[in-house]
Amino acid sequence: MSTPNNLTIIEYLDSIKERLLTDPLISSFQVVREKATLTDGHLRARLCLTDSSLLEFSEYVQRSPKGQVNVVTYSYHWADAHGDLIRRWDNTPHFPDLPGFPHHIHDGRTGTVDPGELVSISAVLDRIARLLT
Repeated sequence: MSTPNNLTIIEYLDSIKERLLTDPLISSFQVVREKATLTDGHLRARLCLTDSSLLEFSEYVQRSPKGQVNVVTYSYHWADAHGDLIRRWDNTPHFPDLPGFPHHIHDGRTGTVDPGELVSISAVLDRIARLLT
């Protein structure tokens, strides 16, 4: 997943934090780790959502020579207020037989692992908002 042209890594990470500050789905958040260079960046944060569920995410991104910021590795772990997994989107390469490898989704309610696709924190927040309404 890539971003609009000519964003710096810092601008991309700032756009995520702006979303975290303004999204009505998020009641609070804590940045656990943030690193940005000219060519890559990493953001890890813990979010409390308005339904009392929790979303912890990690996103590592790189900037292409054409100026696009591309999500390289990610994990978005959504759990209920008790810490039980609801859903996790990630691209850790441990399910090579799934279509869309390495992208996959862990379903905490069924215990299944389903094929996924490249996502970003914005796409995951949009998906969670749709699931909660």
